[in-house]
Amino acid sequence: MAPDGSTPDVALAEGLDHTLGEWEKATAAVLRKSRRLADDAPDSDVWGTLATTTLDGITVTPLGTPALTADLADNGLPGQAPFTRGSTATRELDGWDIRAWFTDPDVERTARDVVTDLENGVNSLWLSVGTGGIPVDALATILEPVLVDLAAVVLDAPFEPVDAAKALAAVITDKGVTAAPGTSFGVDPIGAALRGRGVVDLEVAVEVARLAVPLGVRAFTVDATAVHDAGGSDVQELAYSLGSGVTYLRTLVGAGFSVDEAAGLIDFRYAATDEQFPTIAKLRAARRLWNRVAELSGVTTAAAGQVQHAVTSRPMMARYDPYVNMLRTTIASFAAGVGGATAVTVLPFDEPIGLPEPFSRRIARNTSGLLISESHVAAVTDPAGGSHAVEKLTDDMARAAWTMFGEIDATDSLDAALALVRAAVETTVSDRALQIAKRARPITGVSEFPNLHEQMPTRRPYPAPLDVVRYGGEFEALRDKPATTPVFLASMGPVAAFTARATFAANLFAAGGVDTVVAGPTDGVDQVIAAYVEADTVPVVCLAGNDKAYDAWGADLVAALREAGATHVVLAGKAEVGADATVAVGQDALAFLRDTRERLDA
Repeated sequence: MAPDGSTPDVALAEGLDHTLGEWEKATAAVLRKSRRLADDAPDSDVWGTLATTTLDGITVTPLGTPALTADLADNGLPGQAPFTRGSTATRELDGWDIRAWFTDPDVERTARDVVTDLENGVNSLWLSVGTGGIPVDALATILEPVLVDLAAVVLDAPFEPVDAAKALAAVITDKGVTAAPGTSFGVDPIGAALRGRGVVDLEVAVEVARLAVPLGVRAFTVDATAVHDAGGSDVQELAYSLGSGVTYLRTLVGAGFSVDEAAGLIDFRYAATDEQFPTIAKLRAARRLWNRVAELSGVTTAAAGQVQHAVTSRPMMARYDPYVNMLRTTIASFAAGVGGATAVTVLPFDEPIGLPEPFSRRIARNTSGLLISESHVAAVTDPAGGSHAVEKLTDDMARAAWTMFGEIDATDSLDAALALVRAAVETTVSDRALQIAKRARPITGVSEFPNLHEQMPTRRPYPAPLDVVRYGGEFEALRDKPATTPVFLASMGPVAAFTARATFAANLFAAGGVDTVVAGPTDGVDQVIAAYVEADTVPVVCLAGNDKAYDAWGADLVAALREAGATHVVLAGKAEVGADATVAVGQDALAFLRDTRERLDA
């Protein structure tokens, strides 16, 4: 029986001839061939082998079936409550809003970048203003050539929210136009506090709201990326966004705004990652959840649709082999678009290194442009709708987030609510770190397939550090200070016999900033020892060969290496040859690398 409760003889879908049993049999054959499934394991084990589990404990099934969604409520149509399928009935002709991010305090350079981006496909601007970003008094200069009635401007000014809002309001007023839809002062004192940027001042929120209403712009951005950037999970991000949004609703209603007016002043920002199905489901769940909050708060349906700004994840980005970030952001922006985000920001691939350059900015804006204009991803509203797997994942996320939101909302103060969120995030950070350390969550170019001798691009530094817990941070810290002594790879036998394990070991050592010296093809102990002596007898040695070679002369080689000066012998594999340690799939790679580096430095 499959995990969804269906039996193998049930058809995959109405009108199709093939059954779950046939799918299990065909899939099991492939998995057995690749040795991912034992020969004597039942075919039904393919479900557990191929399913993945999110950090929230939610299962992502390898195959959607009608049984998964049989008991789920109808999500309606795009543009209709509960808005799971989209806040609007159809997308605009240009697809989603392509929103570019600007933070460079060099006013002349930023002004030039703004014009370039708008002339080449960007629809709206996201400006980091104030301390660590664009000076507040430079806002008018930067926006002088911008048609703010056509291009929305969204601010992010955690340290100077009122001054930044007034500066943008002055620009709009001086131009004598109605601000473009989507324009927002972007105030988020709760998110700023979560990032450690002061205490929550909700009086500021009310002041900015009163400034926003006459101009017809939004006042608040519930920035759930504050949770994501700290290392939080999808469910934690969703639950926090509900708690923060509800706090702003209550504050504004308490200050005299109508509930519809208050809801119309709030938009939301979420992270989009290269885990495409969870990202799609998260954005769909977010709209459903906010609609439920709106229902309970008395917001009319017309004001209940959530406005979403999706940003490609900062934590998933890597400093090393940064060009791989282009692939990560492409998948993330695809997921954001499919998930129904109103606006999408693709961060430049060099964002982890420093301030972006024109080339990386061009690639970032073109990523969305290509997905919309050439891949036609936006041609269909909610293309994932009706997928049994996505609908189930959406429902699971929504329910888990609603439960956590209840816990947040039950706290007796905002400080207690933030403490609850931080504690949950810390647990997730720890869980993810262990998976990354064991390379169960591989990071290409960092924990997998690292290029130890790559030429890194250089960028101007940010004026202030970004508050981000990078997923590959611990591996990157080792790479930042590479070991001065290499590991000797004692390759045993011909090339065909040692290449697989030698390559695996060399990649692992490189992930920790450790270079290797390879003995090359050998036919016995004497040749390996000769190569070892020529390599200047480094203290750490790793044997790499096949099981036949290990059985035949592995123990003798270990003894000879120790006699020749090796102080620590590692075996690539799990044979019994008297080695001090082994390296294999599934072990804590970070712990192994740190131990190895200590021995190299001893």
